[in-house]
Amino acid sequence: MMVWAVIFGMGALVFLNRYVFLEPRLPVRLSSNVRQFLGFAVPGMLTAICGPIIFLADHQLNLSPANPYLLAGICAVALMFWTRNVLMTVLLSMAVFYLLRWWL
Repeated sequence: MMVWAVIFGMGALVFLNRYVFLEPRLPVRLSSNVRQFLGFAVPGMLTAICGPIIFLADHQLNLSPANPYLLAGICAVALMFWTRNVLMTVLLSMAVFYLLRWWL
């Protein structure tokens, strides 16, 4: 029972948090400085999530050329600059990653 209450409570909290900023009839507006600051939230979060996965294998820094995570991450960055297409980058970098895991 408590688990369901937490799930629904968090769902309501997330919904209301999004609703306040997305509903055009509500008078809540963010300044341009706050919007610019929030633009850095997603890259920061992705770096915090992906950084340890890519660079830390077995809790040790792994910068070797045999690290498939590192090579696929470099490939994903290069593909994003080259294609400018998120879906294409995700699909191709996943294919490169699985190919590297199989080969290395």
